[in-house]
Amino acid sequence: MRLRHLAGRFFGALSWRPPPSSDLAWVASVLSPAELALWRRMPNHDQRHSIGVARDVCARLGGTPYADDPRWPAVALLHDIGKIDSGLGVYGRVVATLCGLLGGRELARAWSAKRGFTRRVGLYLRHDELGADMIRVAGGREEAAAWAAAHHHLDAWSSTGIPPNVTAALDAADND
Repeated sequence: MRLRHLAGRFFGALSWRPPPSSDLAWVASVLSPAELALWRRMPNHDQRHSIGVARDVCARLGGTPYADDPRWPAVALLHDIGKIDSGLGVYGRVVATLCGLLGGRELARAWSAKRGFTRRVGLYLRHDELGADMIRVAGGREEAAAWAAAHHHLDAWSSTGIPPNVTAALDAADND
C-alpha cells in the first residue's frame, strides 16, 4: 500500500501544472494570510497534493462534529510545508526517501549538519519538525504545527491536542 502511494505521488509530481484557480481561491479562504504566504512557497506538485489531502479530510469529516471547522483543512494544507527547506526536486526526494528507508530517519539530523546533497536529504527527512517550526515562526495555527511535527509519528498523535477522529482522517487522506 505504501509503495502504491509513493508511486502515485511520484508520477503526480512530474507535472509542473499549478493547481486550478478555483482550488487556489479555496486555499486562500482557508488559510490565514501568514499561512498562505508560507503555503505559496511550496512547488506546484506539493500544492496539488496538499489540496487533495485537505479536500479528502473535509469529505472524511463530513457529517461529524468536525465537518465545518476550518482548522482541519488548514492543518492538511500545511502538513508537508517543511519539505521546501530541502530544495529537493522530484528525483532528489526519491533518493532521500530511499536513504531514509535504508539508513533510518535517525541519521537525518547528522546528515542535515553536512553540506550539499547530504544536507538536503537530511533536511527533507526532517520535514516534519522543520515544518512545525516554520508554521510557528510564521504565526500559523498551533494545530497545524503540531500535526506537521507528528504526522509521521503515530505515537505522538495523542499529544497534538487534535481529536482522534481528525487525526485518523488526516492520516488516511495523506496516505491514500
